[in-house]
Amino acid sequence: MDIHSSRGMKEGVTLEKIAALDSYADDPRFSARERAALDFAERMTRTDLDVTDEVFAAAREEFSVEEMVELAGVIALENFRSKFNNAFRIEAQGFCAIPEKNG
Repeated sequence: MDIHSSRGMKEGVTLEKIAALDSYADDPRFSARERAALDFAERMTRTDLDVTDEVFAAAREEFSVEEMVELAGVIALENFRSKFNNAFRIEAQGFCAIPEKNG
């Protein structure tokens, strides 16, 4: 299954859910599959964390081997883009404008 054709990508993500990303681990709005993907992504991205055997196993409960490879590839690509854009001071182009939180 191509993660880009999954139901969530077709329907999009609400701004409310995006605003709740900081609490994804405990927020009931996130499914077990989403939590596993976000934990995997956070641990691939942050240098102070590691993808532990437990985190990998939790992700494998939600994703096939093929999906895991695709998920890791997408995360790695986005991390690459982030570092590349930062090095060249490339600003966001406004394709995914997220309103600022009030308060």
